[in-house]
Amino acid sequence: MNKITLLMYCKDRSNIIASITNFIANNGGNIVYIDQHVDREQDIFFMRLESEFEDDSFSIEDFKILFKNTLVDQFKIKWRIYASGIKPKMALFVSKYDHCLYDILGRYNSGELFLEIPFILSNHLDLKPIVDSFKIPFYHIPVTKDTKKEAEQKQLELLTSHNIDFIVLARYMQIVSETLIDKYPNKIINIHHSFLPAFVGAKPYHSAYKRGVKIIGATSHYVTEELDAGPIIEQDVTRVSHTHSIDDLISKGRDLEKIVLANAIKLHTNRKVMVYNNKTLIFS
Repeated sequence: MNKITLLMYCKDRSNIIASITNFIANNGGNIVYIDQHVDREQDIFFMRLESEFEDDSFSIEDFKILFKNTLVDQFKIKWRIYASGIKPKMALFVSKYDHCLYDILGRYNSGELFLEIPFILSNHLDLKPIVDSFKIPFYHIPVTKDTKKEAEQKQLELLTSHNIDFIVLARYMQIVSETLIDKYPNKIINIHHSFLPAFVGAKPYHSAYKRGVKIIGATSHYVTEELDAGPIIEQDVTRVSHTHSIDDLISKGRDLEKIVLANAIKLHTNRKVMVYNNKTLIFS
């Protein structure tokens, strides 16, 4: 059984859904999931569709060509088609914080995450023993003001040689360069320790404690050139009160970070995220 996932958007007009579903049926496909949304303000139609093909001779490359020639030009569709059985390759970037790393590797080891991790990269050596215990290749690339360009070049070489599909910054404490962002647009996922852009800086929970906040949150988003302003994938909050210490806030915040980042990774690998004008659509 061959299964594909189609993500697409175009100007809204009549007969789009019928044309696409008939095209899939006429080419031996059985639609097992379909969801769509129309942005009335911008007059844009969005759709996510999953379809199965029983014919063993099915070729996704041939299907892409036929789809493009038959419908893409007609409706001016922006689209991506994925073979659902292929696991995307994820590179994990870390620094010194280990809570997100442990959580991701635990979920990965249990088979909860549909992906491959060819390597883990860090600008420090602190987390190498953890990575070694999971038997995943670890690369140490230090980053300083003077060596940043050289370090980025080494990162790109690693990413290219391992055919990486997307990157996750699991509390990687370095600003990602334009070079990397241009190479992986909407394919670099970050976790932020609050609702953006509140409480920036090195000690966000200390700042939140001093302000007497009543909720703390975590946000996972795609990385763009504007710091912490990329399209948001997932968010969550938990309530706190004056009875909670700074350590309590840090503990609760890190629990949120782990869950929010894991959910963002799942949404991305399951092809349930579409980005349009720096805003995401998350399909069920």
